[in-house]
Amino acid sequence: MPQPATRDTQVIPLRPKREVLPLETLLAEITARREEFDRLHHVPRDMVATMKRAGIYRASTPRCFGGDALPPHAFLRTVERIAEVDGSAGWVAAFGSANIYLASLPYDTQAEIYATGPNQVFAGGLYPMHPATPEPGGWRVTGQWHFASGCMGADWIGVGLGVENPAQTPALIPRMGVSRASEVEIVETWNVVGMQGTGSHDTSVTNKFYPQAWTCSRHDPGVIDEPLYRYPALAYQAQVHAVCNLGLARAALDLALSMSGVTATNTGAPRLADRPYFRIELARSEAQLRAARAFFYETAEQAWDMLLAGDPVPQDHNNLLRLSATHAAHTGADVIRTAYRIAGLGAIYDTNRLQRIVRDSMVVTQHAFLNEGTFDGAGALLAGIRPAMPYP
Repeated sequence: MPQPATRDTQVIPLRPKREVLPLETLLAEITARREEFDRLHHVPRDMVATMKRAGIYRASTPRCFGGDALPPHAFLRTVERIAEVDGSAGWVAAFGSANIYLASLPYDTQAEIYATGPNQVFAGGLYPMHPATPEPGGWRVTGQWHFASGCMGADWIGVGLGVENPAQTPALIPRMGVSRASEVEIVETWNVVGMQGTGSHDTSVTNKFYPQAWTCSRHDPGVIDEPLYRYPALAYQAQVHAVCNLGLARAALDLALSMSGVTATNTGAPRLADRPYFRIELARSEAQLRAARAFFYETAEQAWDMLLAGDPVPQDHNNLLRLSATHAAHTGADVIRTAYRIAGLGAIYDTNRLQRIVRDSMVVTQHAFLNEGTFDGAGALLAGIRPAMPYP
C-alpha cells in the first residue's frame, strides 16, 4: 500500500546528483581554522568557497535558478551544527538564507545574479538609511552602512536607500539597492570581543546609481512562485541568527560536561561531577535548551506545512516564529552562562573555548531582531493590542 508523503518528499523533488561536500568535512575544517577567523576578524573567501561546496549558499536560491530553496527548518539545523563548532562561522553561514531578499527583485535581475550558478553569497547592512536622489530609471546615493556580516566573502552587497514618499510618514521609506560586491567599498570597522570572525564591517558607496530593477523592499513579495518566498522573511532572519545560540549552548554544555570528570582539582576538592550544584544546574540547563529548541523548530515546521497546504502564514503564527527565535537566543545565552559558571576555575583561561562561546552568545541577544524589545512586541500581539514597535 502506498505510504503517505512526508514533509520532505512533498517539497524536495529528485534532482540530478551533484558533488556536495559532506557537512562533517566542512565542520572539521571550520574547527581547525576557527582561531584564524578570530584573528582575521572575518571568515576568509576560500572558507566561504568551501561552504559553497557544502551547499550553504544555494539553500535559499530559487529552484528555477538551480538552487535548493530548502525548508527553513532544514537549513536552520545545518546552521546550528556549524555554530556548535564556531559561532562566527555559523553566523556567516546563516546568510545562506539571505537570498530570500533577492527574490523580490525582478525576474530578469535575478536571472543575471544566478547566471553563473546558484551558489551566490549576498550580504549587506541597510542602516542607517541614507536619502537617495531619484533619477530617471533609478536612484543615486552616497553613504556608509553598518553591520554587513560576511561582506568579505560576498558576491553581491545590498545597501539601504531612503526613498522619498511625501504621502507617508515617515517621509523616507527604505529600499534596498543591490550590486556586485566589487562595486562597494568595505570599511573595516569590526573591532569587537564577540563574533569576531563575522567580518560585520561597514560598506560604503559614493555617488552610486542603482537602477530601479536592482532595488526592492524587504517587505515586497517574492516574484518567484515557490513556498520559501512566502515564508515571513524577517522571522526567518531572526531564526537564522537565534539558532547560533542553540548551537553554542550545545557546545557549552558538552564542554562543561567534559570538564566534570577530572580526577583532581587544584585545591583537592571533589570533582565537578561529585558536586550537587553541578549536577542540578547541568540537568536544568539540558532541559531548558531542549525545550527552547523544541518550540523553535515546532513553529518553523508548522509554518512550512501551512505554506505547503497553500495557506499564508497568519500574523499570530508569525508572532510565534519571532517569539520562539528570541526565546531560543536568550535561553541559549542563559544556558551558556550557567555552563561557564559551573565549569569552575578552568573556564577562566582564554585557551578554554567557553570564553569565546560566552562572548559570541551575548552578541546574538543584542541583534535588533532578537533583543528584549521583541518580547514586548510578542506580548502585545498575544494581548491583542498594537505593538509599540514595527513588529512582527
